[in-house]
Amino acid sequence: MHNVRALTCAILLTASSAVPALSDDFVTVQSRAQFVQIIEGRDLTRFGINVDVSPAGQITGRAFGYPVTGAWQWSGTYFCRDLYWGDDNLGQNCQTVRISGNTIRFISDQGAGDFADLTLR
Repeated sequence: MHNVRALTCAILLTASSAVPALSDDFVTVQSRAQFVQIIEGRDLTRFGINVDVSPAGQITGRAFGYPVTGAWQWSGTYFCRDLYWGDDNLGQNCQTVRISGNTIRFISDQGAGDFADLTLR
């Protein structure tokens, strides 16, 4: 059961879709300053997920009834995070970040992997 829970969260937090969006009007976030301006004072949400990514580098919140904690830093043009979901270590992953309106997209594996879209509230 523990592994099923970890797999479910990993899929939902980093891989909401492997199919490209039909209309891709997303713009790539290029810098830490731009990223902080986008996320400061806002929660990142999706059904069952509510996460705060602070300008100071912390990640806190809840996903599907379990706490989400972690840390992030900006490296080059990537958002790099270490993340825990409950007791499960989801590890480090550097991601491309793209923005379209109130939707923020994290693309795993330096933009080569799956993506997760979250709403900025």
